[in-house]
Amino acid sequence: MNQFTVLQDNILLERLIIILVYSVLAKGLDLFIDRFLRRIASKTKIKLDDKLIKYLHVPIIWTVFGFGLLHALSVGPLSDPWQLILPQAIQSILLILWITAVIRIFNLMVDEYISSARQKGKIGKDIFMLLKNVLRVVVIIAGLLWLLSIWQINLTPLFASAGIAGIAVALAAKDTLANFFGGISIFMDNTYKVGEYIILDTGERGEVVEIGIRSTRIKTRDDVIVTIPNSIIANSKIINESAPIPRFRIRVPVGVAYGSDLEKVEEVLLAVADANSNIEKLPEPRVRLRVFADSSVNFELLCWVKDPRDKGLEVHNLLKAAYSAFAEQSITIPFPQRDVHISNPSADSFREAG
Repeated sequence: MNQFTVLQDNILLERLIIILVYSVLAKGLDLFIDRFLRRIASKTKIKLDDKLIKYLHVPIIWTVFGFGLLHALSVGPLSDPWQLILPQAIQSILLILWITAVIRIFNLMVDEYISSARQKGKIGKDIFMLLKNVLRVVVIIAGLLWLLSIWQINLTPLFASAGIAGIAVALAAKDTLANFFGGISIFMDNTYKVGEYIILDTGERGEVVEIGIRSTRIKTRDDVIVTIPNSIIANSKIINESAPIPRFRIRVPVGVAYGSDLEKVEEVLLAVADANSNIEKLPEPRVRLRVFADSSVNFELLCWVKDPRDKGLEVHNLLKAAYSAFAEQSITIPFPQRDVHISNPSADSFREAG
C-alpha cells in the first residue's frame, strides 16, 4: 500500500513505468511481426503482402510507443507550454509516419492496378501518371489538413480562400476540366482501349492509339491521326468493333448467274472461307442467299476475322479466292448485258418502195 502511495506521489516514476510497459509491448509486437507475420507472408505466392508488412511495420511499432508517451503525459499536468506542445508534437509525428506509410501503400496499389490497366490498353501513359499524382496529392492534402487540426489552427479562412480559387480555376479551365473528366469517364466505363478499332458517329473508323488527358487519338486505315476531345467523345455514339471479343464479322457479297447450282455455290464459298487461315473456325462461316437481282442471284459469305484491322485485306483475299474457285467449278459470274436493236427508217422505206 505504501509502495502504491509512493508511486502515485511520484508522477515522474509513474510516467517512466508506463513508457517502459509500452516499450516492452512495442518490442513484443515488433518480434511478432518480424518473426511470425513475415515468415507467413514469405511462404505465399503473392508479393503484395510482403510489401504491406514492410510498409506497416515501423508505423505500428512507433504508434504503440507513441500511445505510451501520450498515456504517460496524461497522468498529470505539465507546465506551460509543454502541456500543449508535447502531446500535439507526438500526434504530429505519428500522423506523418502514417501519411508516409499510406502514400507508399497507395503507390504500391496504384502501380499494381493502373499498370496492369495500362498494359491491357485501358489507359494511356499521360493519364496514368496524372491519375497517380492527383490521387497522391489528395492523400497529402488530407494529411496536412489533419495535421493543422491537431495544432488547432482555424481552417475556415483556408477553406474560404480555396473555394474562391477553385471557382476561378474552374471557370478559366472549363474546357480542359470537361476533357479531363471525359477521359476519366471513358476509363471508368471501359468504352474502348488502346489498340481497339472504333467507329465514330461521324463515320471515321480507326485504331485507338492513345487515350490522353485532353483527347483521344485514332489512326485511320489511311494512316491519318484523328484527334477528338474527350468531352465530345464521351457524349457521342461509339461503335467498338473489337469488343466484347477481338474478332470481327465480315460480309462478302457474291453474285452468280441464273441457272447456277445454288448448293454447289454454297459449298464452294464455304470451302474458300475454310481455306483461309485468317478466318475463325468458330463461329463457323456461313453463306446466305440474299436477293434475286436483275442479272444475278446474290449470295453473302459471312465469316469472322481474328482482328478488325484485317477486314479490308481478308475481303480482298476471299473475293480473289472465290473468283478462282468459280472459274474452276464453271460457275458463271454474270455482268449486266443489253440487246441493242438499231432501227433505220429510211432503209425500211426504200425496201418497201422497191
